[in-house]
Amino acid sequence: MNVQSLSADLSDGQSSVRRIDVRGLSKTFQLAGTAIEAVRDVSFGVRRGEFVALLGPSGSGKSTVLNMIATLIKPTSGQILIDGVPVVAGKATPNVGYIFQRDTLFPWRTVADNIGYGLELAGIPEAERKERIAACVAQAGLQGFEHAFPSALSGGMRQRAALMRTLVVEPQILLMDEPFGALDTHTKIDMHEVLLRIWEREQQTVLFVTHDLGEALTLADRIILFSARPGRIKDMFEVDFARPRDAVKVRETPRYAELFQHIWHSLGEEFVKGRNP
Repeated sequence: MNVQSLSADLSDGQSSVRRIDVRGLSKTFQLAGTAIEAVRDVSFGVRRGEFVALLGPSGSGKSTVLNMIATLIKPTSGQILIDGVPVVAGKATPNVGYIFQRDTLFPWRTVADNIGYGLELAGIPEAERKERIAACVAQAGLQGFEHAFPSALSGGMRQRAALMRTLVVEPQILLMDEPFGALDTHTKIDMHEVLLRIWEREQQTVLFVTHDLGEALTLADRIILFSARPGRIKDMFEVDFARPRDAVKVRETPRYAELFQHIWHSLGEEFVKGRNP
């Protein structure tokens, strides 16, 4: 089986099933009077229930694109649509959850109280809130730590709690910005198992930023490869591993090695360009 590379995005005939639609997105920052072009003319779509990874070297604009989709940053040009409706910078989009690079838990709240924070803001009754928090604690394997504070948890446990704090409000779209980047390899793979198990059950639409090719292959249905700055889409790759996936076993297959070798060559070129702009 050949590695499938996609030089173009979804055809126009498929655009109606896109949950996320990015069109000609560009962003230039002003830094000490100097214009820094972070992203140039990026266009892609994410289908309903699809898990897409944005892959590229540091500084390639992946997180900038994610933050524009999350309405945290205003684009210089281009358009972003969620379910066919243009997003507005600075205005939260319904049914969209964002998971940051760091766990961002409140240190003065217990695990249960952190997970339930969004439910409190939404005015969910206490009885329902407790039921949904308990379900998330069980899904994340955090039983027995409900009343612990973040300072008593390992990095992986804190990130599980942060993941559940977003998932408990049942977003239909998940934007994830290198959420496992600070974890050691063993803990990261454990978090991959947790995320895969949840996603395969809930089937949210996921856009996941990473610079880790192994992580992208383990999790995603499709990989969008960014060039070095200014970030542009260099290529797209279908990841055709069967689901449900085992985060460990999938890495032991010949197909994984084949895809890794093929995509790594293209990614490696961008790492070199990033070091020698």
